[in-house]
Amino acid sequence: MSALGFQLYSARNFQPFADIFPRLKQAGYTHVEGYGANYADADQNALQALKADLDRNGLTMPTGHFSIEMLEQQPQQVLSIARILGMEAIYCPYLMPDQRPTDAAGWRAFGERLEKAGKPITDAGLTFGWHNHDFEFVALADGSTPQDQIFAGGPSLTWEADIAWIIRGLANPFDWIERYGKCITAVHVKDIAAAGENEDEDGWADVGHGTVEWKALVPALRQLGVRHFIVEHDNPKDIDRLINRSAASFKSF
Repeated sequence: MSALGFQLYSARNFQPFADIFPRLKQAGYTHVEGYGANYADADQNALQALKADLDRNGLTMPTGHFSIEMLEQQPQQVLSIARILGMEAIYCPYLMPDQRPTDAAGWRAFGERLEKAGKPITDAGLTFGWHNHDFEFVALADGSTPQDQIFAGGPSLTWEADIAWIIRGLANPFDWIERYGKCITAVHVKDIAAAGENEDEDGWADVGHGTVEWKALVPALRQLGVRHFIVEHDNPKDIDRLINRSAASFKSF
């Protein structure tokens, strides 16, 4: 079975993280994925304390999310954080609506921008890539998609594929895996509730308790050599339920 990770953003409303780590370890997770709130404004002491807390619970943080602004403006700080926490892959996770291009040329230029922002990361021997949401799969005027253009502009980018967001973007994840599978180095494992269910959780579901075809998707992704499978839920109301049910489901895939 592939090792399973957990995106800490999922637990942002269930603080402190120090109380989450033992529960993750007990449920069988081996690693976590960090995001800005875990380290963007942390000093050396806070970073060392976070690393020690992970170590105590037998967890690692091989991947992390960093904003495009921090990647461009503070690349050495990004690398310092990555070194202290033991990261091997860094992903740019999002682009605010008011910053998103509106045509193919603009998205291709954004791919070029990402590639440039990632150069200090890859020069340091780490993996660098993009993490998608749903907006990258909405067709542009020329029939292409932002996701196509990002890869065209940034041919060396890797991809942290968020499968559920692909589906919410009304795209077929198997098609995208076939087209860009060689780029996929990490996957967000999240689930979508059946229509009308879990509305108080923004329509998301614990892994294995929704409509995403994970029993077919996980084997297909393993065949590609994906290194990191990372559970995520954008708005869970019960963190223990999410942690335990998702881990149990993943063992069956």
